[in-house]
Amino acid sequence: MRPEVLAPAGDRERLCAALDFGADAVYLGGTMFGMRAGAPNFDAQALCEAVSLAHARHVKVYLTLNTLPRDPEIDLLPQFLSEAVNAGVDAVIVADLGVFQIVRKLAPQLHIHMSTQTGIVNYAAANALYEMGARRVVLARELSLEEIAAIRQRTPEDLEIEVFVHGAMCVSFSGRCLLSAYFTDRDANRGACAQPCRWKYHLVEEKRPHLPMPIEETPEGTYILNARDMCMIDHLDKLAEAGVTSFKIEGRAKSAYYVSVITNAYRMAMDWYLAHPDSYRLPDWIREEVFKVSHRRYCTGFFFGHPNACQYYETSGYISACEVAGIVERCENGMVYATQRNRFFAGDTIEILAPGKKPVTLKPEALYNADGESVDAVRNAMMPFSFACTEVFPPHSIIRIPSADTESRDIQ
Repeated sequence: MRPEVLAPAGDRERLCAALDFGADAVYLGGTMFGMRAGAPNFDAQALCEAVSLAHARHVKVYLTLNTLPRDPEIDLLPQFLSEAVNAGVDAVIVADLGVFQIVRKLAPQLHIHMSTQTGIVNYAAANALYEMGARRVVLARELSLEEIAAIRQRTPEDLEIEVFVHGAMCVSFSGRCLLSAYFTDRDANRGACAQPCRWKYHLVEEKRPHLPMPIEETPEGTYILNARDMCMIDHLDKLAEAGVTSFKIEGRAKSAYYVSVITNAYRMAMDWYLAHPDSYRLPDWIREEVFKVSHRRYCTGFFFGHPNACQYYETSGYISACEVAGIVERCENGMVYATQRNRFFAGDTIEILAPGKKPVTLKPEALYNADGESVDAVRNAMMPFSFACTEVFPPHSIIRIPSADTESRDIQ
């Protein structure tokens, strides 16, 4: 089976970004039962449109059904499944065994992928779910490459194995966390996590509430639950050799720019691996792309054993290495026509990222508004502008302003 690059799609804009930049499949949520309640997601009509757009590009659509619903929510499942079948989704992603059985009964034509929320860490669980009718298992993030390979060896060949390869990690066991519900009454297991693992904590003694004391796991800081982001772009060969068939990018709540750049990076990395399976070493320009989105410091999770470097105690903030300046609309007669996203000036150094291509660095000395008048800067949101360029870029290519931020160059 050809390895699959699986991208997140939090709304239509992010769906189109994933389609434009090379996803083999996307996963998205409806208005219920998804683990990203904060994302815009897709109602019944939008879901139909999304599936139509994706299938026209030969891209599969997996619908999240992976919350842990309470009894009143279960009664809403039949309508939700009817909408999923009507839209033509390729699979639903399930965590709860009761939901699994309802899907099998009411929508037997739907393929079922078992969510990482299920906590699958051994071949016995994978095989039991396969015998129940699951087509794919999304393994727990706590597994090493050796453990994944062992599961692959003891499971049926037609059971697909999916793992997360990039994005935010949860400090709790495969996402089963109670902190958010306890602190904020927002249930992480029903899609509304407040991310209390990113907070900075102090200890308060009962008789001295006015004297909060910092909790210091190390001298550097107090963010004791804060995890780095995962990045496995350097190790796609090892994942493939272990038997992974779907390479999943986290990020349904992240920006369209993030989806574009990271999907594109893994698309190019996967194509490079397929062309060089015995000598996989990425060109620097492909690897550099993962640093050009907003991210936390990177690590490789549990894949190589105990994750000594997965926590980051100094801050829960993000590193932002690039700013989106605009989106290309068309190229003609030696001009690039685009729509502004952030202000930039004539003479600024910019990069243009087209799907599957090495970024092109330019320094437009003159900018023009929609009337063809020379302007010193592109200042207004969604402002049409243009500049001279001999290169031709497809629509939806990204114009960005690079920065010199190199704080997280290492991937441990």
